[in-house]
Amino acid sequence: MRVLITGSSGQIGTNLALRLLAEGHAVFGVDRRVNPWTQAFPTLLQDLAAPQREFHGGIGGAPYPDCDLVVHLAANAKVHELVEQPHRALENITLCFNVLEYCRVNHRPIIFSSSREVYGDIHRYLTDETSADFSYTESPYSASKISGEALIYSYARCYDLPYLIFRFSNVYGRYDSDLERMERVIPLFMRRIAHGEPITIYGQEKTLDFTYVDDCVDGIVRGIERLYTGTLRNRTINLAYGEGNSLIRMAELLGAALGREPDMRIEASKRPGEVRYYVADISLARELLGFSPQVNLAQGLQRAVTWWQDWEALQ
Repeated sequence: MRVLITGSSGQIGTNLALRLLAEGHAVFGVDRRVNPWTQAFPTLLQDLAAPQREFHGGIGGAPYPDCDLVVHLAANAKVHELVEQPHRALENITLCFNVLEYCRVNHRPIIFSSSREVYGDIHRYLTDETSADFSYTESPYSASKISGEALIYSYARCYDLPYLIFRFSNVYGRYDSDLERMERVIPLFMRRIAHGEPITIYGQEKTLDFTYVDDCVDGIVRGIERLYTGTLRNRTINLAYGEGNSLIRMAELLGAALGREPDMRIEASKRPGEVRYYVADISLARELLGFSPQVNLAQGLQRAVTWWQDWEALQ
């Protein structure tokens, strides 16, 4: 199989590409930055958020090789950063439109990376795919993911474009420590705890569903196989671990993995746009994909710490 991955230099894109290569598939990446982790697959440097008009053979005339399926991961992904810079949410919508046009013109199915953010801060203990209410949109980032989903649903109806949408939740693990590009909570806490620096937690009860990257990638690969063969199409599926952990608990486990006591500063209020509680209902992923996440938070954080320490030792 030949798979085109947008956002191939990011954490999920890199792990997915290496998994597909190991299984004998061909991978072509598109990203606006050089992959800092590996050069194992070809990557075209291109800003997919730029306006495009010609989609034959590649967006903007770029030399894309032929592919069987597109996995669209590229996005500006940090919630509070997009609250401060909302124009980047519009870039996400343009990204999705451009990739969809490529798929429409070239008759290629698409897998889209959506987010648990589309559910909003609805305080439900389990969230299934039918309970997303777009009137609860919390941030420009969540609005951009909702817009991407809506575009895909419309393309499926108007152009018979096959798709799968995966709603991810706090994916973490290897190839995720480039804080200079984007501050993500686990790599940020990891670095600060390791250096004896304080960490700030916004909301004492904030609880999220953390997903180790290998579990996330396994779900995507299962989706790729089923979408490619036509055994599954046009579904929206939560892809997460299916268990909630508070940020305080996550910091405690991270400190244990690092052998350091975290210095936690608790802020009573949340930051604008952020969801305070989310635990995914993954029953549909289990049913349709045979998905069964294997790595709990304690195990995953230990693996993440080990990878980070090994990577830092090589720099």
